[in-house]
Amino acid sequence: MCGIVGYIGKRKAYPILIKGLHRLEYRGYDSAGVALINEAGQLNVYKAKGKVAELEAFCAEKDTEGCIGIAHTRWATHGEPNTVNAHPHYSESERLAIIHNGIIENYAVLKAGLMEQGYTFKSDTDTEVLVQLVEYTQVNQHVDLKTAVQLALQQVIGAYAIAILDKTHPDTLIAARKGSPLVVGIGENEYFLASDATPIVEYTDKVIYIDDEEVVSLRIGEKVDITTINNVTKTPEIKRLELSLSQLEKGGYPHFMLKEIFEQPRTLTDSMRGRVNVRQDNIALSGFIDNKERFLNAKRIIITACGTSWHAGLIAMYAIEEYAQIPVEVEYSSEFRYRKPVINKDDVVIAISQSGETADTLAAIQLAKSKGAFIFSICNVVGASIPRVSDSGCYTHVGPEIGVASTKAFTAQVVALTMLALCIGKEKGTMSHEQYLKIVRELGQIPDKIERVLGQNKRIADFAKTFTYAQNFIYLGRGYNFPVAMEGALKLKEISYIHAEGYPAAEMKHGPIALISQEMPVVVVAPRCGTYEKVVSNIQEIKARKGRVIAVVTEGDELVSKIADYVIEVPETEECLTPLLTVIPLQLLAYHIAVVKGCDVDQPRNLAKSVTVE
Repeated sequence: MCGIVGYIGKRKAYPILIKGLHRLEYRGYDSAGVALINEAGQLNVYKAKGKVAELEAFCAEKDTEGCIGIAHTRWATHGEPNTVNAHPHYSESERLAIIHNGIIENYAVLKAGLMEQGYTFKSDTDTEVLVQLVEYTQVNQHVDLKTAVQLALQQVIGAYAIAILDKTHPDTLIAARKGSPLVVGIGENEYFLASDATPIVEYTDKVIYIDDEEVVSLRIGEKVDITTINNVTKTPEIKRLELSLSQLEKGGYPHFMLKEIFEQPRTLTDSMRGRVNVRQDNIALSGFIDNKERFLNAKRIIITACGTSWHAGLIAMYAIEEYAQIPVEVEYSSEFRYRKPVINKDDVVIAISQSGETADTLAAIQLAKSKGAFIFSICNVVGASIPRVSDSGCYTHVGPEIGVASTKAFTAQVVALTMLALCIGKEKGTMSHEQYLKIVRELGQIPDKIERVLGQNKRIADFAKTFTYAQNFIYLGRGYNFPVAMEGALKLKEISYIHAEGYPAAEMKHGPIALISQEMPVVVVAPRCGTYEKVVSNIQEIKARKGRVIAVVTEGDELVSKIADYVIEVPETEECLTPLLTVIPLQLLAYHIAVVKGCDVDQPRNLAKSVTVE
């Protein structure tokens, strides 16, 4: 989950590395560090606890010269967040420096062996073990750095994306990956290295995505050299970035999260472009068209995901079962991969991940693939690991999502999954043509309807101030909007640190109603569709116990408006599409409560954007 960046070329490395760390800070912000080799051949390592700004302040009076360097922003796994455990880590001789994203599972065994050889350790990290192992291999087997890295990694169990410098070879940067993302940018007589493309886009649009168990050697004046850890030569495939620098800036908004909430009318339009043809009343999803028989013959669909993506999967379950009449199971990836699931060759497994690098989801689909299941992925980041190992899939095309709390990625995932459900249902004949046409036409109206919901931002900001006192929230919804309630609760937890739980509204009577009081705000998602009357009854039960209700309702609702304390209206739409509208007020509510509380909205404590470790 950490962010790594590297540079080798003719420019000064430090400014490029620092800017890259700022771009990657959403991946971790417990500590940060940089390693540089200057013209005198000195390998300087500077580290600081806290965010990248703390590192910049620490380096202000330091020697930051050099045209080769590596840098790191950390999300702590092994060892508490402090300066000692921050990356980069020196080897014993301080000849090597390493940065690492991932977890070395057998580090304790490796560490014990190295200590027997006289090696000492300054940190509590698994990463320091790796750099010591590389140096030990280099010295004792009399091999160059690249070979030492290959041999050392053959002994490693776990996940890693690493970059290593050797001060005796200031013209070379070595990197490798397994289970953690790594991309190389190719410039004019210079190379860039990063966890994702965001630090690279400013300098080049030519990139190489490194695959598992590949080791890359970057030297000025030479082509990119890639081999496996077993020394099998690989031919690099250069791709062009579909990313612009403007997408990485706040654009006048105080936070990336608010910007990304307001981008949703545009991002959903982009997600549907070329796929939803309202004039011809049709959806064309290439991932479905090219693999139609696998979907039509599927006996079961398994959706696997984590966090917000899991909530999108729950919404998809309702849509696929209603329109395609295929049984659906929605699994937490972290549980699915370990519980010995029964997977058949006629199963379709749908993996959902914004980053395309979620470690548990990646492991889950690798398990499913080994059993012969067909893998279809819903991802946002082009070239990420999950879409590359999938049989087919659908990119959401919402652009980079920098705010740690996912917003625009969620709605795009719901759109992609809804389109898939409609494609299957139409082809199977399990939904009427009239129903299909009605939903397709309504999909085209969703961006404009989201704009109308966003117009209530100021009013939501005003009454959000009322609820900063709360220590607990309950969110309720039914049907398609039960997952929305869970997503709203997750957003509030993530960025405001208020405990919140989402429940099916009818389940309130089976326990949670005991919590209702004047001090317990309850958010009820109650659009006028499906089980509306039942949800109204739930609201009346809450009010009878003096609970304070914030209700999300359909425009023109008069019944709930009379009994709820606060009402947010959304335009009317098809029931399966209501989550795309009802989730917007919940995103805004969480955002404004967090802002009033003074929380760091874009970088909430203990979280990182891309969960690339277990």
